Amino acid sequence: MQIVLIAVMFVSTALAITWFALLFSVKNDGKLDAAYGVLVDNIFKRREFLEKDEKKRDKLKEYEGATRSVMSIFYGGNSRKEIEKLDKNSARIQSGNLSSVGFAVIPGLVILRRFPNMVYSTMFKNLLARCTELYGRKYARYKAKCVFATLLSYTILGVSVTLAFGSLLLAIELTTPGYGVLIIGTAIVVLLAYSQFDAVRAKAARRRDAIARQFPNVVSKLALLVCSGMIMDRAWHETAASREGELYQEMRLTSEELAQNIAPEAAYSSFITRCNTKETSKLASAILQNLSKGNAEIGNLLRDLAREAWQERRHTAKRDAEKANARLIIPTMLLFLSILVMIMVPLAISMQGAM
Repeated sequence: MQIVLIAVMFVSTALAITWFALLFSVKNDGKLDAAYGVLVDNIFKRREFLEKDEKKRDKLKEYEGATRSVMSIFYGGNSRKEIEKLDKNSARIQSGNLSSVGFAVIPGLVILRRFPNMVYSTMFKNLLARCTELYGRKYARYKAKCVFATLLSYTILGVSVTLAFGSLLLAIELTTPGYGVLIIGTAIVVLLAYSQFDAVRAKAARRRDAIARQFPNVVSKLALLVCSGMIMDRAWHETAASREGELYQEMRLTSEELAQNIAPEAAYSSFITRCNTKETSKLASAILQNLSKGNAEIGNLLRDLAREAWQERRHTAKRDAEKANARLIIPTMLLFLSILVMIMVPLAISMQGAM
């Protein structure tokens, strides 16, 4: 017992000392990495607020007069105050004031600087791929480093605190709770730290699902415009500007890159990387292969893609319906049992009274 207690306290103390040593040994480069991660977060939070406000304005356009005033209250105000806070925070960081930079990520960044081979691990590569989808190549590496560093930092500090609390319980002879904290608490800390990675993965998965749902409408409109005689670049721009959504936003970004005289191969390759779905990869590849062949062949290809996309959409809808039915089995059974109890209990009581 005493040997276990000493070993746990030693490991806890070593982890705590390591964490604080990493925190206070950080150089300016590490602080700048953390600051840049905050700036990236602010950029995308600001973009999300602006998109939300744009959606509200589009919805309010459907109403007129007093109805619009009432619905504006229902939908809530704009995000001006939140955007101003983000802008002030970004301005402070850019002026050299790093007080708003979270210190929790810094030990992890120091570890990544001292052990650069960690960025070649499978986990980091997967994280970088997901961040590339969400944030683009420009910001992906910085964001992936911050997420990975936060995971490392939280794991070291959390395990240290858990082991210290467990050793305290063991010291006052609460053996069962002490071992429970040591084992279960440590496992929970590791899972919570891993949730940093899992949250990015889940967000990227939801984004891919949204892109897949929007793809049939996009490719159908592209086919219609191209077959009516519009050139591909113009059809792409018109389709991108027609609606809001993840796929439309990526198309607008590609359209902006093409307008800036970026080579079509580079622009559409970036589009494939950001979307990371088989449908968009097939669309962009078809466009690249037929840039020099005119509208006739690309129009036929787009019609075929649209037909395949709608068939896949129907199959996906059927699979989703089957999954929903499977998930409803347990709630339906519980509801049936509760109704059965509500009927049988009064009946049994009445029969017992009659006897």
